[in-house]
Amino acid sequence: MSEVLWERMKAHELRDLAAKNAVVIVPVASIEQHGPHLPTMTDTRIGREIAVRAARRASPKRVVVVTPVVWCGLSEHHMSFGGTITLSPETFQRVLRDVVGALVRLGFHDILLSNSHGGNHIAMQHAAETLSIELRATIIATTYLREAAEAITPLLDDQAGVHHACEAETSMMLALEPDLVDASALDRLATPADPPLLLAGKASFRWRPFSGATRNGVIGNPARATAAKGESLLDAIAGALADLVTDGANWANPHAPSNEFRGADRSNRG
Repeated sequence: MSEVLWERMKAHELRDLAAKNAVVIVPVASIEQHGPHLPTMTDTRIGREIAVRAARRASPKRVVVVTPVVWCGLSEHHMSFGGTITLSPETFQRVLRDVVGALVRLGFHDILLSNSHGGNHIAMQHAAETLSIELRATIIATTYLREAAEAITPLLDDQAGVHHACEAETSMMLALEPDLVDASALDRLATPADPPLLLAGKASFRWRPFSGATRNGVIGNPARATAAKGESLLDAIAGALADLVTDGANWANPHAPSNEFRGADRSNRG
């Protein structure tokens, strides 16, 4: 199996990958509270695993390399529970800009920002837009719980998708780091899924701390978690991201004239 981890390669090997127009997956995550039963590394560990598995699955069709995880994200809403390290939105944007900028300087032009923390989602979309224009690269921002939603839902018993320290995340951590999961009281941690924490009116946003939705830092029912379910989830999610990477249409150059609907006719008529 060919190597996909950036940090295990030599500089000349990475130069070769740039020359081969490799896709670079940049896992973006967080260090934050995940209830009383999961470690603060949960999003970072899951995000790295998904990126590596996706890269290995995609490699027969497209050369892929995975950078180290951008482990600090936007987690202000978790600060009241402790154990959380967060960036300001401005710093988060600058970190992504500098990481992606370095990749483009090295000759990579197809970059997937692979997010495993819901709080980063909107900011990453903004980063993908601004950096695609500024750096003239093709940058995709994905959040696995959305990209793989159709594959995730049938694997879960008590919820329709991934929440926080829930059935899904607990299952994946049981598969990856069972020694770090405290399973002694999972049956007492369940919190109703999908609380209307950030919703105002019918479709408007308001900021609220996570403690407004849960007393223990959990959203969902971790008691339904199993290691086998976690392995199935990781495999399904990696498959969805591999499909994203290997679909050539996703990497069309947004700056090429052929991507303008007007084509050669720039008169704006009709």
